[in-house]
Amino acid sequence: MLALRNVLKAWTLLVVVCGALAFLGWSLDGYRLLSIFLFCGLLLAGAVYWYSDRVALGMVGARELPLGEAPLLHSTAERLAALAGVAKPKLYLIPDGLPRALVVGRGPRGSSLAISAGLLSACPPAELEGVLAHELAHVRHRDVVVQTAVVVLAAWLVELSRIGGWLSRALLFVLGPIAAAFVHLMLSPRREFGADRAAAHIVDSPHGLADALIRLEQASELVAFQGSPATEPLYTFNPFMEEGLAALFVTHPPIGDRVRRLRELDPAWREKLRAA
Repeated sequence: MLALRNVLKAWTLLVVVCGALAFLGWSLDGYRLLSIFLFCGLLLAGAVYWYSDRVALGMVGARELPLGEAPLLHSTAERLAALAGVAKPKLYLIPDGLPRALVVGRGPRGSSLAISAGLLSACPPAELEGVLAHELAHVRHRDVVVQTAVVVLAAWLVELSRIGGWLSRALLFVLGPIAAAFVHLMLSPRREFGADRAAAHIVDSPHGLADALIRLEQASELVAFQGSPATEPLYTFNPFMEEGLAALFVTHPPIGDRVRRLRELDPAWREKLRAA
């Protein structure tokens, strides 16, 4: 059901973008410009579908991670991808200290998973597996198709304000909320709860991911981080301070709610912990 919903969202996004361009062409010069603008809209949709993952990875400064550089990580990703029922994603490294991960791409047969150096050094194996499983769940549910395209288009709207020179602040005041509204229209916080549940089933325990979320939230308060606020939906958690423009793009539920729901998947976890 989640996968079908995301496929429908992707088609809706395509129809809306092409329809808006066609209407603009019709308003300017009738059928002649309508056909030209519609063709351009289809080209844009194709470019977003095939290349938005590369754009998103470039936005976060990720580089491809060779097998020889991290064989254990590649082996873990391959095993978890098999459990999730998706193809093994290409692995990328984000060379900074904030523990975070993201996944982009076109779906179960073509995705890319980026992990920060901070995540590799901060998380023990069980927590790292929980984070990887969460991202692979987004691939299985096809969240990745929608969120990659939406983030790239929203970031483009935000960056568009920079061409305004002295008008850039006024443009950002207009385009920022439009981009944020677009993100919230297409991406529901429920997708994170769904990915959390699926990750718990993939690794057969909810506690690795729950512990990782707590660690990531604590790390975000200690490690400086800068980036485009429009990339917020891509990450496992919200790494931005919820103020200014960044507050408009928050699509992740509170960490406390996510951890509580994960713990509820194993109601006897407290007794198990005492027994250990």
